[in-house]
Parts: sequence; C-alpha cells; structure tokens
Amino acid sequence: MAGLDKEIRRFGHPGAGRRQSSPYPKGRQIDPAAAADIARILKGRSLARDLLIEHLHAVQDDTGCLAARHLAALAEAMKLPLAEIFEVATFYAHFDVVDDDEALSAPVTVRVCDSLSCAMAGGEALRESLEKTAGQDGIRVVRAPCMGRCHQAPAVAIGHQAVAPATVAKVRAAASATNAKPALPDYRDLEAYRGDGGYRLLQDCVAGTRTVDDMIGVMEASGLRGLGGAGFPSGRKWRFVRAEPGPRLMAVNADEGEPGTFKDHHYLSRDPHRFLEGMLIAAWAVEAADIYVYLRDEYPDIREILLREIAALEASGLAKGRRVHVRRGAGAYICGEESAMLESIEGKRGLPRHKPPFPSQIGLFGRPTLIHNVETLYWVREIVERGADWFAGHGRNGRKGLRSFSVSGRVREPGVKLAPAGITVRELIDEFCGGMEDGHAFKAYLPGGASGGILPATMGDIPLDFDTLQPHGCFIGSAAVIVLSDKDDLPAAALNLMRFFEDESCGQCTPCRVGTEKAVKLMQAARWDRALLEELSRTMMDASICGLGQAAPNPLLSLLRHFPDDIPG
Repeated sequence: MAGLDKEIRRFGHPGAGRRQSSPYPKGRQIDPAAAADIARILKGRSLARDLLIEHLHAVQDDTGCLAARHLAALAEAMKLPLAEIFEVATFYAHFDVVDDDEALSAPVTVRVCDSLSCAMAGGEALRESLEKTAGQDGIRVVRAPCMGRCHQAPAVAIGHQAVAPATVAKVRAAASATNAKPALPDYRDLEAYRGDGGYRLLQDCVAGTRTVDDMIGVMEASGLRGLGGAGFPSGRKWRFVRAEPGPRLMAVNADEGEPGTFKDHHYLSRDPHRFLEGMLIAAWAVEAADIYVYLRDEYPDIREILLREIAALEASGLAKGRRVHVRRGAGAYICGEESAMLESIEGKRGLPRHKPPFPSQIGLFGRPTLIHNVETLYWVREIVERGADWFAGHGRNGRKGLRSFSVSGRVREPGVKLAPAGITVRELIDEFCGGMEDGHAFKAYLPGGASGGILPATMGDIPLDFDTLQPHGCFIGSAAVIVLSDKDDLPAAALNLMRFFEDESCGQCTPCRVGTEKAVKLMQAARWDRALLEELSRTMMDASICGLGQAAPNPLLSLLRHFPDDIPG
C-alpha cells in the first residue's frame, strides 16, 4: 500500500493522465429505425437460432437487400453475435449484403444464369445486352449459377419471378413487377389427389394395416436407390435410421443445384402430394415427428405450392403427429451435400461435416436423421401399390427400375424424360427427345450433370445407371444429361463447369478452395499443362472433404482422356 500511495502522490490517481475513454459506446450501435423495421418484419415469428436464414430472407424480401444497419438490429433481436450474422449472410449467393449508404438506392437485381446449358443457349450475350442499358432501366445485372430451368434456357431470375426462356424484352417487363408473386403452374391439389386414391396408403400405415417391416421389405425388394445422386438403397436407409435411438428426425433434400438438373421441380409442380405422401410414410416408418424440407430458393413457385398444400394437409388431419417445416435455401450448391444441408437448416453456413458419424446416427440438431431426395419419395406410393416387381421390372441392358432424366442442350425436345434405367444416351435422344437440334451433330454428353464428367458420342451406347459409368471416369448422379454438338467448344464447356465449382466451393478445405481456383487459371491458358492439371486433379480428388472437391475435376479429366485433340496447345 505504501508503494501505491507513493505512486498516487507522484502521478495522481491511477488512470490520471491516460487517454480518456470515448464518450460513445463501442461497437456498431443499433439504429432505432432499423430496430423498428426488424420488429415489424419478425412480428409473431420465433427467434430460435435455427431460423436465422429464414429471417434473413424475410428482411431481404421486405427491404430489397440486407443493409448493415438491419443486420445489426437482427443480431440484437436474436441475441446473436453480429459477426455470426454477417458470416451466414455473406456465405449465400442470394443475400445482397450492402453498406447502409448503398441500401438507399439499391437497384432491382437481375440474375442471369451462367451455367452450361444457359451459356450454350446465349446466356452470355443476353447478360451483355442487359448490362448495356442497366442504368437507364434501373436494374443491376449479376451472374448467377444454375436456376433449374436448363430445358428453358437461357434463364433469368428477378426477385420471385423466373423468366425462361429469357429475352431482353421479357426481362425488362418482369423487372417492372418485381414484387409480384410467382406464377403457379396447374397442379393436382389435395382434393384432386385424394380423389385418385391418394393418402389411402398412408392411412393404412397409420392404422396398422401395413407394418413397418412390410413397407421396408417392399422398398428393399424394389431396388429403389436414392435418386439425388448418391444411390444408397432406400429401404436399407429406413432400416438403419429406425435402429438408432429416438427421437429421430427427417430431412428432405429439395435443393437440386447440380447444373442440368430440374426433375424435382418437374414433379413438385405437377403432383406435389405424391411426394408429400411418400414423405409422410417414410417419416412414419422411422418414427420422425418433425420433417424439414430444404427447398432451393430458385423455386419460389414450388415454395408457394408446398406452403399451401401442407397447410391443407394439416387442416385435413392427414399429417397428424408430424410437423412439416419448409426451409428456404439461399443459393449454395454445396447445400446439396447432405451434411451441409443439415448445417443450413440449423441456420448456419453450409459447411460439410466430417464423417463418421453419419447423419443416420447424428444428424439434424444432433439426432438420427433420415435424409431423402424428392424423387425417391415420389416413387414410394407407386412402388407399394403396384408392387416391388413392377418397379424392378423396368429397365434395359440388364438394369432395373425407372429413371427421370433431366435432358438439356442440343436436343429438339429437352425436359424431364421418364425412361428405363440402363437406357443409352443415343436411345434417350432418339426415342424421348425428338433427336438432335437441326444443324447439330451429336458430339459429346454429360451423363450426370456438372460433376458427372464428359463422354464422347462414340461412347453413347453405355447404359445410363448407377455403377455403369465409373469405369469411364464418370457417374450418373442425379441423371442430368446435357447434350453437346459439333458446334460446341468442349474446353470452354469444361472451363464453365470448373468456374462453377470455384464459385460454389464452401472454402472449408484447401484442396477444393485453392484447387478449383488454380484449375481455372490453368484452363484459361493458351496451352494447357496436362501433367500439372492431372496432378492438381488427383490432389483435389484424394484430399477434399466432400463430393464437391472430389468430383470437380471429372469434366477436366474426362476431357483430357477422351478428347485429347480438342485440348488447347
């Protein structure tokens, strides 16, 4: 104490003479007007942590962007660190995070798809034309990844409106009505579906007329495998999840972000209750009380349909004992990976988890979770009512079942084609797509979307199914077939795909984050360094955490293998 007294006599009270603290509080202060906006927007909504992405959507839908002042007010309302709000908001492509001064004059945003099918249909020229008059039209033009309208290319999105096929005139007209609700297709509602025997199977299951073991047995006998791309046997998945201790959950992957894929949109826009009944049956089988449907943000029309029809289901009592939550994606291809999807449903960045444990053991909110793709569930009722042999009885070239092929590119009649598993691409083009476009000769095809590789027309007789394409460095994935012709630049197509992977990498692991960036630079060179590209590809495939980085080199490697004469230099 004597020493302290001496110091005080010499220097005054501790702290005297030091820099005085600021009279203003530290950190970003909450703007009262922004806080009032957030209170109004979130009125009546839960502030649970897992709803962060839903709330970010609500704010952007209301204000047109995500201004810094609104993010700060949202962080205060949800009692979350502002840094956490910012890192989630900036992770997803569809969130427009802007400074406060920019928000005052935020223009209408026009997103022009730059994925392969749209690029082949003139998407780049469309974007350039729109950019020339963007200022006078009062719009902002940006590139965007696949929108699930590959068969109607080129595609554009303006708010909740999709314009496809798009022209400058159509885009300008749509830009003047950005607050309009999405136009809904003519679909079968609950009443029409029940009139055709819908939900009898679900009622039989709930009433005990059909047992869980019986249902799982039918699913296993049918040979139905996951149709989102992984191909895991569906009945076995039900059995695995049911064996885990409860409570259990269910998550539906409706985030078909693979360029060239649009089959889920096709089925949901026509017969949503066939999917919903299959979903409820699967949830019943694993005793999941809560179901989370993760729907890509590019499908606002499907979101409107699901919200309407799920509400009708709940009112009818058919969904008794099950709660269905529709969660909205925000433009992140990586969230098609099952564990990244779970992270996004929890309101976080879509970063893939390390496995094991697998989601069937520790999934959504740490609980055992059954994860299915939309189309897989769509077939449940059909398979059970018609019998496992009916589904397994389809197929060609020794394969079994049916596949929904999303076909785009240089064919006369693109679209979703329900065809036998094992059909060849030549048969698919000739029998289901009306042949090639006039003036185009078949040169190459992508059998499984952006990550499935590229094969030459000379290999057009390979059966399209699980496990048939791997020997050739490709895979079928979600059966997104993109057809290229002699008029297409194959190296440019491969570069387009690699740029997509570069943009969509979540950045969590170095092989994928850096590897895709370096691959793009090497592929832009006038002369390709084949040895270096192959070494880089092997590193990405061997060391990346998830399927994005592991499959990103497939188009490049298949080009090097099957089209050596087309390689620059």
